[in-house]
Amino acid sequence: MKQLINKLIDHQKLSEDEAKTLMYKLAHNEANEAQMSAILTAYIMRNITIEELQGFRSALLDLAKGVNLNNGNTIDLCGTGGDGKNTFNISTISSFVVAAAGIPVAKHGNYGVSSISGSSNVMEYLGYKFSNDEAKLQHELEKVNICFMHAPLFHPALKAVGSVRKQLGVKTIFNLLGPVVNPANPHFQLSGVYSAEVGRVYTYLLQSQEKQFSVVYSLDGYDEVSLTSPIKHFSQNGETLIDFVQYGFSKLKPIDIQGGTTIEESANIFLNILNGKGTTAQNEVIIANSALAICCYNKAISLNESIALAKETLLSQKALRSFKQLINMQ
Repeated sequence: MKQLINKLIDHQKLSEDEAKTLMYKLAHNEANEAQMSAILTAYIMRNITIEELQGFRSALLDLAKGVNLNNGNTIDLCGTGGDGKNTFNISTISSFVVAAAGIPVAKHGNYGVSSISGSSNVMEYLGYKFSNDEAKLQHELEKVNICFMHAPLFHPALKAVGSVRKQLGVKTIFNLLGPVVNPANPHFQLSGVYSAEVGRVYTYLLQSQEKQFSVVYSLDGYDEVSLTSPIKHFSQNGETLIDFVQYGFSKLKPIDIQGGTTIEESANIFLNILNGKGTTAQNEVIIANSALAICCYNKAISLNESIALAKETLLSQKALRSFKQLINMQ
């Protein structure tokens, strides 16, 4: 452990095998809190390499409690977080829109660490019972096209470092790992990232996994389609620039998509949007993100068609009905 930490302190890069070994040691509680903090801080000071990301990811998935849901025929909508923007729970609400549009969603999430309210905070507050039971999750998928996986129940390493991450309160390498270690190994993925460089690293990783993916980064720093600026969009087809204004969306201000200052406020925003009481700006952000996920899953339809489907699904409250059905199953 000391050798690996010294290597990081000396600004050296780890090999894939070294990164894998380091993650195993973290998961097995072979590092004290000071050592954990040193490791996380080292990666705050520099970008992760693709070899390190592959090693960390490989270890986490080896150690994880995996689940077989729809034989992988699902999509996850998950951002890295760590953009410091405190938006409302965009990817979580969008997940219900996508599910209600007929696409199976295996949502991976966690409590907020660098944000006030992560997806797990909101889902737990609103009555969802976390479980790593494959039969329960598969049943939810079959009935309402969506289930939710709380990361610490599947990943012992995430549980081991949770306290230190919370104390640090800033983005760490575990923000990067969250979207790429879904225990259901979905074949489709919409991921938001907090920098273009991370988007390129993700692209390399996801291509090597032969997934269908969309990775998005808003040019003004958001790890999702924020509509406050154009986005960089990474997929199997390469890197493009998308400006949703060209698709009829408004250009928004940061205040338009601000999240709550408490978990209760975040949950109220969540419910208001699903109940048809969201602002035009809130609705448009959900529609844009949902549309990209629909396109990612179904390459046969255009972005314009996906936008129309997402809009109809949200505004007709089909997404609300899916959410209520899921909660009623708990």
